[in-house]
Amino acid sequence: MSLYQRLHEAQNGSGEPEAAAGLKRDPVLDELRQRIHHVLIDDLGPILYDNRLSEEELRKRVHEQLQAALAQERAPLSAADRAQLIQDVADDVLGYGPIDKLLKDEDVSEIMVNGPELVFVERKGKLTKDPTVTFVDEMHLRRVIDKIVAQVGRRIDESQPLCDARLPDGSRVNAVISPLSIGGPFLTIRKFAKDPLQIDDLIRFGTLDAHSARFLQACIVGKLNVIVSGGTGTGKTTALNVLSSFIPADERIVTIEDAKELQLHQEHVLSLESRPPNVEGKGAVSIRDLVKNSLRMRPDRIVVGECRAGEALDMLQAMNTGHDGSLTTIHANAPRDTLSRLETLVLMAGFDLPITAIRQQISSAVDLIVQLSRLRDGSRRITHITEVQGMEGDVITLQDIFLFDFGAGVDEQGRYRGSLKAVGVRPKFAEKLADMGIRLGPEVFQPDAGAHR
Repeated sequence: MSLYQRLHEAQNGSGEPEAAAGLKRDPVLDELRQRIHHVLIDDLGPILYDNRLSEEELRKRVHEQLQAALAQERAPLSAADRAQLIQDVADDVLGYGPIDKLLKDEDVSEIMVNGPELVFVERKGKLTKDPTVTFVDEMHLRRVIDKIVAQVGRRIDESQPLCDARLPDGSRVNAVISPLSIGGPFLTIRKFAKDPLQIDDLIRFGTLDAHSARFLQACIVGKLNVIVSGGTGTGKTTALNVLSSFIPADERIVTIEDAKELQLHQEHVLSLESRPPNVEGKGAVSIRDLVKNSLRMRPDRIVVGECRAGEALDMLQAMNTGHDGSLTTIHANAPRDTLSRLETLVLMAGFDLPITAIRQQISSAVDLIVQLSRLRDGSRRITHITEVQGMEGDVITLQDIFLFDFGAGVDEQGRYRGSLKAVGVRPKFAEKLADMGIRLGPEVFQPDAGAHR
């Protein structure tokens, strides 16, 4: 509990969250905290960014300087309040201020700061307001945003008030400041798991079952081109990371992302990250530029974090010209929508291609679509594993191999009882996998196989 909350509870005699939500901070203490913070920055200066100092040494120096600064202030604080004030300022200087504890909380998967006094978190798929976390003012929140952005060489200011960045652990960060944000700077952090989820974790969570997991592993090892599709927050990047873990260790992999999130454990991995324009509006390097460049890097596999523009055309061409086994993600709500979205993204490349030609490229390049959805109970599930079979006339034909069983209903807690089940159809590319020595027994495609975990 913060110093401000303890003071408020002492005055009101309540420790309830509702009391914390209506917290009235002492402006004198706010001013003291701000003053000590600035003194610390002035005194330590470049030492804070000296990579030669270990984190433990830096933390020790900061705490020593904090004690000295407080001694000079001679503020009438109790021992507990003094310790909390030191902790708060240390979090500001060494970490990310009030949200530091949320970043360390393993149950929190997403942090949404809607201004200095309104913070929401996601735990187990459910959004809740956290009344215990607030910033002093908009400038306090802006300092935290500036620190995050500066760590990855990005910038955010009035001329560029939007920014995508990442934390050192890979967590995805989006920031919006004035004049675009009304009511204070907005900060959204999609936390990165310290230990990346493995296929066994997804099976345990119910995202998929053992048979579909075995099938997907065979598809990746067999160098099929796979698209992971889903809406925002459905777990596409997590699924892409798990699928990428199946790539054999003797292959050369190039990953391309806006902000590095993929955690591949293979040794032969080259990670590329796009770059926004500089202050003069120059120097931008797009995902499309990186996809084009990756073709000259002799990759066995190309893994693109997300196709959201003209790079889709370059990705399809790569899939069609010897880079089998490539993977990417796309925002779409169903496998058929994924194809429509791909067509739109290809047109964004700026070439006036006929739709039929685009569809032929897609049907010959893409082998499999893995569709993720975030269900009403907050769980993230694979709802479709769909084969792209080819063209019939002007239409790309699809065939579902596994489908989520919504007919099983929900339990007393509102959680879906269903699982991913085979529909009983053997995919056409099974012969291609067999030619590579990968044989899937008939039990994988039996309709009742998914019922057993």
